[in-house]
Amino acid sequence: MNTIILSLPGNEELSSIIASKLDAPIGRTTIRRFPDGESYIRIHDEVKGKKVVIVCTLHQPNEKLLSLYFLARIAKEQGAKCTCLVAPYLAYMRQDKIFNKGEGLTSKYFSSLVSQFADSIITVDPHLHRIQKLDDIYTVQTEVVHAANHISSWISGNISNPVLVGPDSESEQWVSEVAKNAGVPFMVLEKIRHGDRKVEVSVPDVTLFNDHTPLLIDDIISTARTMIQTVEHLKNAGMKPPVCIGVHAVFADRAYQDLLDSGVEKVITCNTIPHITNAIDLSDLYLDFIRQFNFLKI
Repeated sequence: MNTIILSLPGNEELSSIIASKLDAPIGRTTIRRFPDGESYIRIHDEVKGKKVVIVCTLHQPNEKLLSLYFLARIAKEQGAKCTCLVAPYLAYMRQDKIFNKGEGLTSKYFSSLVSQFADSIITVDPHLHRIQKLDDIYTVQTEVVHAANHISSWISGNISNPVLVGPDSESEQWVSEVAKNAGVPFMVLEKIRHGDRKVEVSVPDVTLFNDHTPLLIDDIISTARTMIQTVEHLKNAGMKPPVCIGVHAVFADRAYQDLLDSGVEKVITCNTIPHITNAIDLSDLYLDFIRQFNFLKI
């Protein structure tokens, strides 16, 4: 089956990398807004009988969802055999439980909507907490890939004498995997959250690692408050300025600048959300899934 890549605005660089590695063309599209704010979508290339791979990381999903929906629907109505959504960052994973009366399970609602127009979805390290796996809420074929090995490789090639630091107990499983693959020590902090922007972090004894370069690792850097507070603790403990590594560069509001101002050596992220800090390319993680998926509706 022929494959064609369609890119939502902001995803052009990743789309180009994937297209090059798959030796597949990038389809020409027009995606814009009318003066009244409504979306205009047009696919200029032939997609009939093809596997249409739509690349759209779902950071700030409310701004993207309608365009993504329209693009996928148009592709299917023009005869595409299947649509494969490459969404390196997958939104609406946190609200997986009703905490207060009047709330809704938005993770379930969002997955139900996306499952209506995507025949398959691949993503990187989604925020799975009470949800065990994506198949629990998505009704289409899904694949979760992990950034740990790529982060380990980057560390091995760029940092001398590191010690990995996980911000909380939730991070221990994958921080320990990164440390194991890179052959370096690690420690995990205890995090107590008092609200969306108020976090208390407890740091263990770091005297054994005073001559190491600390690497703060987290899956999502959003407000960066946890990392900033951890930087302060490590600074007070006499450690070197840390390198901060994140999978998903959400960086809400002034988070990136605030993190730089806290005294870090540098900030590095994977290219799941386009950002100036992207230094770890994960594009090869999507290729096998794209090649192997072949949906035929009966």
